[in-house]
Amino acid sequence: MKALITGASSGIGRDIARVLSKKGYDLILVARNKDAMEKLSKELSTNTQILSMDLSNSENAIKLYEKIKNEDINILVNNAGFGLIGTFTKTDMNKELSMIDLNVKTLQILTKLFIKDFVKRDSGYILNVSSASAFEPGPLMATYYSTKAYVYHLTLALYEELRKLKSNVHISCLCPGPVETNFNNVANCQFRIKALKSEYVARYAIDKMFKNKLVIIPGFKIKLVYIFGRFVPNKLKLKITYNIQYRKTKY
Repeated sequence: MKALITGASSGIGRDIARVLSKKGYDLILVARNKDAMEKLSKELSTNTQILSMDLSNSENAIKLYEKIKNEDINILVNNAGFGLIGTFTKTDMNKELSMIDLNVKTLQILTKLFIKDFVKRDSGYILNVSSASAFEPGPLMATYYSTKAYVYHLTLALYEELRKLKSNVHISCLCPGPVETNFNNVANCQFRIKALKSEYVARYAIDKMFKNKLVIIPGFKIKLVYIFGRFVPNKLKLKITYNIQYRKTKY
């Protein structure tokens, strides 16, 4: 049994690696931070392969697949991604395009290539890490929210396609709210509500993935936000979200 995890050097990806290793899965860990992955591998109880790659270059996603396509991978965890906060007219366009490449294009490529192999074999799990931000519009984090909405809707669509095929391939979308990771520093924001521990989110996600849960939402408060959002007019949601985002900013 083997799992591929992107964004595996910290946060949710790192803790998913710990959970799957305890379940007996050999691991292929992918991220830019080689030192962090090597440190992680020393505490894992199963075989671990480390690949230091910048997946914001979507060509590297294809190279990654070509390198490991014969590894008989059972689980794909698309976790790599980052965010950015700020007024759309002022945020750095190159950073936003890099975010789209990583959060969307790389996930699209890896999902596309591995799902074809999984369907042919008629087994496998795909866990796409989105966010609770996928459910709402995101003024002041417009690009990030949009990328996570893409991941969410892509996963839902593929779930139905697999169901129609009567496939034994399972796909899930993890949509956490704030989590204690390095996300805040990269996005240059600060959450105002209590964040969940990444260890808890990882355990919860893997448990629900193996139970074939489509949308995985850790935390009771975020579940309420998800339900509440269905009944709120878009313009009111925009005002609420803007105020929440504005309070996150450090500047």
